[in-house]
Amino acid sequence: MSGLVLEFRPGEAMIINGALVRFRTRSSIELASKARFMFGKQIMPPDQADTPARRIYFALQCAYIGEPEERAAGLIRTHDLIAEFKVATTSVLVREILDRAEAAATEDNCYFALKLARRIVNHEDSVLGGPQSGKAGSLSAARPGISERITAVHV
Repeated sequence: MSGLVLEFRPGEAMIINGALVRFRTRSSIELASKARFMFGKQIMPPDQADTPARRIYFALQCAYIGEPEERAAGLIRTHDLIAEFKVATTSVLVREILDRAEAAATEDNCYFALKLARRIVNHEDSVLGGPQSGKAGSLSAARPGISERITAVHV
């Protein structure tokens, strides 16, 4: 049986099923079964969730890698933030992508929803003139729980 093989350099980290794994040496791992995981630049610290699209991404992240009660709260927050964003945007394409992201999250496919949310973050950056506050890449903790662990432990 073959799984997903990931390679990491010293100092890199990933979150697997809510647990932080930090690599001290160059490592290669194989995920042989289903797991909720994020690594590297996919992980957004709460202080980077400072725009509407980034807040959607962060809420999805909490829904994806949090404990069961945190995932439920993250999903509720995601629905609220997407509804607000859809009212504010004039882009039909953005609304369609948000609808797809929301449907994916509702179907417990948060990893795909996060990929769609990254597209919205990139769109928002281009409309607003690039990554905000000098951020390299993509995405305030709306609810306690996983956001506190990400701040204190995962980043």
